[in-house]
Amino acid sequence: MHPSRLATAIAIALATLPAAAQEADRSATNLDQIVVTGTHAKDRTVLDSPVPIDVLTAEDLRSAGAVNGELGQALATLLPSFNFPRQSNSGGSDHVRAAQLRGMSPDQVLVLVNGKRFHTSALVNSDTKIGRGTTPVDFNAIPISAIKRIEVLRDGAGAQYGSDAIAGVVNIILDDAPEGGEVDATYGAYHTNFRPGDRTITDGQSGYVSAKAGTKLGGDGGFVRGGIEGNNRQPTNRAGPDQIPSWENASAANLALQGKRNYAAGDPRNENYSGWFNAELPFGDNLRGYAFGTYTQRRTVGDNYFRYPDSDANVPSIYPSGYRPESLGYNRDINLTAGARSRIGEWDIDGSLTWGRNTFDYDLRDTVNVSLGDTSPTRFNIGKYDNAQGTANLDLSRSIEWGSKLFTLATGAEFRHEGFRTYPGDPASYAVGPVVGAPIGAQAGGGLTPQDTADLHRNVGAAYIDLSGDVTDRFFADAAGRYEHYNDFGSAWTGKLSGRFAITDAIAIRGAVSNNLRAPSLSQVGFESTSTGYGADGSLVQGRILSVNNPIARGLGAQDLKPEKSRNISLGLTAKIGDRFDASLDVYRIDVDHRVTLSETIAPDGLEGYIDTRFGVPGVQSVAFFTNAVDTRTRGAELVTNYRQPAYGGNLTLTATYSYNRTSISKVRDTPPELAALGADAVLFGLEERNTLTDAAPRQRGAFTARWDHPRWSLLSRLTRQGSTTRVFDFGDGFVPTQTYGARWQLDAEAEWHATDRFSIALGGQNITDQYPQRSIPDIAYAGNFPYDVISPIGSNGAYWYARARYAW
Repeated sequence: MHPSRLATAIAIALATLPAAAQEADRSATNLDQIVVTGTHAKDRTVLDSPVPIDVLTAEDLRSAGAVNGELGQALATLLPSFNFPRQSNSGGSDHVRAAQLRGMSPDQVLVLVNGKRFHTSALVNSDTKIGRGTTPVDFNAIPISAIKRIEVLRDGAGAQYGSDAIAGVVNIILDDAPEGGEVDATYGAYHTNFRPGDRTITDGQSGYVSAKAGTKLGGDGGFVRGGIEGNNRQPTNRAGPDQIPSWENASAANLALQGKRNYAAGDPRNENYSGWFNAELPFGDNLRGYAFGTYTQRRTVGDNYFRYPDSDANVPSIYPSGYRPESLGYNRDINLTAGARSRIGEWDIDGSLTWGRNTFDYDLRDTVNVSLGDTSPTRFNIGKYDNAQGTANLDLSRSIEWGSKLFTLATGAEFRHEGFRTYPGDPASYAVGPVVGAPIGAQAGGGLTPQDTADLHRNVGAAYIDLSGDVTDRFFADAAGRYEHYNDFGSAWTGKLSGRFAITDAIAIRGAVSNNLRAPSLSQVGFESTSTGYGADGSLVQGRILSVNNPIARGLGAQDLKPEKSRNISLGLTAKIGDRFDASLDVYRIDVDHRVTLSETIAPDGLEGYIDTRFGVPGVQSVAFFTNAVDTRTRGAELVTNYRQPAYGGNLTLTATYSYNRTSISKVRDTPPELAALGADAVLFGLEERNTLTDAAPRQRGAFTARWDHPRWSLLSRLTRQGSTTRVFDFGDGFVPTQTYGARWQLDAEAEWHATDRFSIALGGQNITDQYPQRSIPDIAYAGNFPYDVISPIGSNGAYWYARARYAW
């Protein structure tokens, strides 16, 4: 990292009053916190760890003020390296939001629950900007009320945990209190002065309720704890007055809609219900069984682009005034683990079985298949996606003496079976009707045909070994190695070396070097979908995402996917001065070869006719497919500081954080000749996808949090600076609208009154100064309909206010 940037990073973090406040003993970045992630040693703290780790408590998550109890948003509020952008008019991505760690792809972070691998979503984020083409974990499928704490390892950890851990690991530890309980209720809404039109809007009303309780089992530390939660969120809409796109017909029916809000741009409607449990039962002195699980079902309703009355995408007899299709997502997620721990001789043994499954049923309503004319239905099922994962783990560890020092030796094995299956939509959703020349399939997303469906399975086996300990009184080292075999992608070795050297009792340096692996997910191998996107002139076109095995994709030069391989290196400095101040500064570099991305949206002139003539598939106006088109390099730095002191009868905690990361393209593979033959606009990887990987997400984020905790009051303020982002569209023929959206400041605040030892009430707000991103330029604002872009982390909903009541016993 350039020295001047590093100096700027430190200056901003120290000059910006931080905010992710926590009490002294529950700080998200308290370096004295004992951790279980990133090491098999049993006595490591955040301060002692050779790699950077953040710890978030249940109180941290609660005070984050997350809209509708969303775990992903809470993490984005509290962690400087975590990005959780909102989406709108983004097809399936409206229903499952993707998250980033250290600016990497959403599927390059591994998620664990109680140390066990959690499955990914069944749906590929195909229509979003940030995370396009990835298959992320659905963070919002994990009930936020179930969490005791979260440990976030910000470093590659493939040798310790296996595939996907390129950017890091998020380990979610479930609540294990053996008694007591809690009821929590929150209500909130957006109340904002919407700049286009200068009018006040109140919408996005959300209600959240959770309840949990626990009881002891047996007489030796056994317990069972569980809970339920439900939330409901109404949609938001920040669309501007429609100026009617220039490519639409200038007919009386269309022009009559000018100046009206025909589009919707904002959060989708959401209903979410979850349940969870966590249990442990002793069987004698040397054997303990355990089990835990989560279940979530969610129904979301998202919006799509408006279809004008006098348009090729309309059947006037059905929609004389035009229509705006709605997408309906039915998302079910379940994860169950059962296992046992024992000690045999000198060995601690842990064996477990985990099964997880995510299903996504996709409907459209208020739409039409124009090719069917007047007989078209207005509601369709366009397909179902199913992702399942079963994992068996056996982990062993023991202490060994080496000279006068004590080391921890850990070893184990993992077997994983993965399955991905898709099901066809209603026949009418993809039917070729009798209306000649009309668009084919349901508008806003033609259904999967039986030929498009996939039924894929694979087996993964792995074994690892890890040795860690204090080599000297001041030097701790950890060495790990892992062998992993995929029956579809072959075998690979990964390794990691990390260490920490205490320069003094207060200051230490730490560092790590590793190589890591991420095999393409089965959904990236077999996923197909049809959706609506921008065409060459900015107009709407029906496009398809094709699997690499699809004959059309092969005919355009698609090749078998390869695993991603990374090389990670990090170096850090930690300091602890007395009991009041601690800090850490880490710099890192991540090189990724054969990065899996979606290709550019390929829509040259003549593509539709070419595909129809050669493959007999009509109506395909644009295509994209998965590819290993690029190698990337990500550089970054992260600063975390905490200061604590007694104040006015309570405890004051100040936290400052700063994160910087920058991704560059180090290699781009040539456009296949089959694709290049279609013209200069047919490229495998171009301006838009380069923008997606390099500067669509903010490179910088700083926060300053102050929290004061008193027996009767807790006061919190958080000031966050969200860095700039850039949007690039390539509409062909040299028309490349580009805009950089400047950095924005966001102020959050909360006041909580502890009426009794058991009952408390809180009032708070996010973005209480009602900040918005910069307005989009006309070439990006889509004729004024989308005045704000979704890529800004501050969002485009304005100020959010909430009230919370909590009773605990």
